[in-house]
Amino acid sequence: MYSSDKGLKIFSGTSNFDLTRSIANILDIPVSETKIQRFSDGELSIQIAEVVRGYDVFLVQSTSNPVNEHLMELLIMVDALKRASAGRITVVIPYFGYARQDRKVKSRESISAKLVANIITSAGADRILTMDLHAPQIQGFFDIPLDHLFGIVLFQKYFESLVAYNPDDFIIVSPDFGGVTRAQLLADRLKTTVAVVNKRRPKPNVSEVVNIIGQVENKRAILIDDIIDTAGTFVNATEAIMDSGALEIFGAATHPVLSGSALQKIKCSSLKELIVLDTIKPKIKYDESNKIKVISVAEIFAEAINRIHNNNSMSNLFDTSHNHEFRK
Repeated sequence: MYSSDKGLKIFSGTSNFDLTRSIANILDIPVSETKIQRFSDGELSIQIAEVVRGYDVFLVQSTSNPVNEHLMELLIMVDALKRASAGRITVVIPYFGYARQDRKVKSRESISAKLVANIITSAGADRILTMDLHAPQIQGFFDIPLDHLFGIVLFQKYFESLVAYNPDDFIIVSPDFGGVTRAQLLADRLKTTVAVVNKRRPKPNVSEVVNIIGQVENKRAILIDDIIDTAGTFVNATEAIMDSGALEIFGAATHPVLSGSALQKIKCSSLKELIVLDTIKPKIKYDESNKIKVISVAEIFAEAINRIHNNNSMSNLFDTSHNHEFRK
């Protein structure tokens, strides 16, 4: 049983150790030790290398590429912590893989996001902490408490000094109708307006721009999305916005999956700058592009972990109508 007297411990999977270390540094605690072995056939063996009995444990692991390996690693670590009698296990998933499979689009398809939620819960997780789920309804896929943070708070802090003096010169653009709420929230915070790229998808990871709804001519645009994967959709939207008369365009995305030739597409695009968060650790240095800037989510996750541990309210951390100062 969890006892607040036992204190807080933070563990890390291998998907984004740098982020875990940054979170731990802000909390002024070490990253707890785990021994991970991989056998020649690919099997994982994980041992929790210190006492966790009764402790409030936070396990940080993004289920990013390679998704299945990182997911399996997370499940085994949760099971190991459970069997070691951890008092409470909060799984911190900055980027939740399989989130784009949140419903049946065709007959005889799996709703993989729900399946993954069930598996993580069955492994022994007591609570989930995540950021910018691709589909908000995924929060309901978990039968345990889930806290959902918003990357838009960080984007606002970055762009507000740029927009503040001339908000009428800017417009926030959603790359599709599914992201309109996100774009509107940022527009409200920056006191500007919204446009939407109307597109169609002839097949997965391929999109075609039909038209742009809203006035982008002679505007400085900020194109915002939750995920950039192959960057095809994002870059196509960028070029369509520029072709419609925008003066320049900035990009913002929470989860930089950046698979395939994404970096090259971004480098050759009309984007002036792309702001991403470090929910996913890059395998290639972003400075090769000279356009991509990374903002860390460590501070907001550290504050969330601190509040969960101390049983304090989380509401104003994910209330997107206010600015926040995060405690260190």
